[in-house]
Amino acid sequence: MTLDVKKLSAVALLLFGIAIVYWQVFQRLIEAWIVDGNYSHGWLIIPLAGYFAWERRARLAATPVRSSWFGLVVLAGSILVLLAGLYGSELFLTRVALVGTVAGIVLYLYGWAHLRILAFPIAFLLLMIPLPAIVFNKIAFPLQLFASRVGESAISAANIPVLREGNVLILANTQLEVAEACSGIRSLVSLVTLGLVYGYFSDQRFWVRAVIVASTVPIAILANGARVAGTGIAAHYFGPKAAEGFFHEFSGWALFVVAFVMMLVVQKLILRIAPAPTQHVPVQPIAAV
Repeated sequence: MTLDVKKLSAVALLLFGIAIVYWQVFQRLIEAWIVDGNYSHGWLIIPLAGYFAWERRARLAATPVRSSWFGLVVLAGSILVLLAGLYGSELFLTRVALVGTVAGIVLYLYGWAHLRILAFPIAFLLLMIPLPAIVFNKIAFPLQLFASRVGESAISAANIPVLREGNVLILANTQLEVAEACSGIRSLVSLVTLGLVYGYFSDQRFWVRAVIVASTVPIAILANGARVAGTGIAAHYFGPKAAEGFFHEFSGWALFVVAFVMMLVVQKLILRIAPAPTQHVPVQPIAAV
């Protein structure tokens, strides 16, 4: 019991230390979740990671504690990354350092076995961190062009005259710009996160979870292309207002629901092709009277 109190006291002190050292990082991270719609799902990441860790409590309790001094190396490296991010004004580094610090603490206090058990919850925390601008732009711009091409093809297939110049679709009565916010990266990030969580709860097999997560990428991209096409067709028949305001926002939510349903269909198809193995429960023999 004394050992448990010492461990809990050490964890409490370390958490207090993290709060002091990383308070600026937490503040800017929360601001990003509020301001940047691409990462509004960040509010759910920490509670979900906490649940994943709590779910492993039996395995953690049954695993012997073997503290590793290498955890201090990980902690020191994370602090150096934090300092580099602070002095270089690189928010991504400071936020990654936070996750590294959590991993270092687990390794130092409890050892490698506990870190392996908590690897998924800790790695899951990375989803709350916004991508660096240079990486974000490398992803967003090709998605803008792809959505524009899909929209142009679909609008043309509907016998509606359309001209595409880069990420701008020119119709007879208006023109639509597939801006960064309409690139689909918001739904892509959200759907990948949702696919990861859904795959985790729906199937125990790693490869099934990986396929579900991987399927969310083409599904999100195609759904956004369909949204751009639908917006262009609606603007042609109902005027430019169909591409603005409530209708524009509602189409985004509607297409996200459709994308989620498509992900569910993929999971059902996997179960049909490769059913989950059923656990054999041995029958207890009846004692003779």
